[in-house]
Amino acid sequence: MAAELDSIIREREHSPEALIEWAFTQGERPICTTNFRPFEAVILHMVTQVRPDVPIVWMDSGYNTEATYRFADELIQRLNLNIVTYIPKRTRAHREALDGPMPGIDDPRHDAFTREVKLEPFERALKEMRPDVWFTALRAEDTAERAKMQPLSRNSDGLLKVAPVLHWSAKQMYTYLQTHDLPNNFDYFDPTKVEEKRECGLHLQH
Repeated sequence: MAAELDSIIREREHSPEALIEWAFTQGERPICTTNFRPFEAVILHMVTQVRPDVPIVWMDSGYNTEATYRFADELIQRLNLNIVTYIPKRTRAHREALDGPMPGIDDPRHDAFTREVKLEPFERALKEMRPDVWFTALRAEDTAERAKMQPLSRNSDGLLKVAPVLHWSAKQMYTYLQTHDLPNNFDYFDPTKVEEKRECGLHLQH
């Protein structure tokens, strides 16, 4: 199986669209995840050009910036996204009333915070939606861990993970946005990562 994926990568890695078209033939329950961070419009536009109704799964932690929520609404309407939102079991107000403000990354409570607002909602999404193909906007430039990843991979459950723009530069992403007249969002904050080059754990576990 790994050899087959390696062959597909060699044939199609220079064309994200070709990778996406191939991946859609590999399962019956595809999803694309998003967090509406910078350049997210690229992957959302690419996948919906091939399959307009593909479920777009958003783990909304409740800690996004106002600009990110506005950007999300704009893109959902603009691309007519089939958005499926997963939220933590406690609202932000509920959590903060009992546990206080978001803990910093050096706080020993931060791991539990990350699990509550991002990892648990994502695991719930996997359990309920049972996807067999997962599109993500991961890019090698983002972190050292992502630089080691491949555009195609399968986890132990057989889920095909597809990162079509893994090896695209920020310049290529920007050019795609310009070419297709798509909006962008730079006022973004991930409370589970805090620092730009830090992993939250989601893509290391899945």
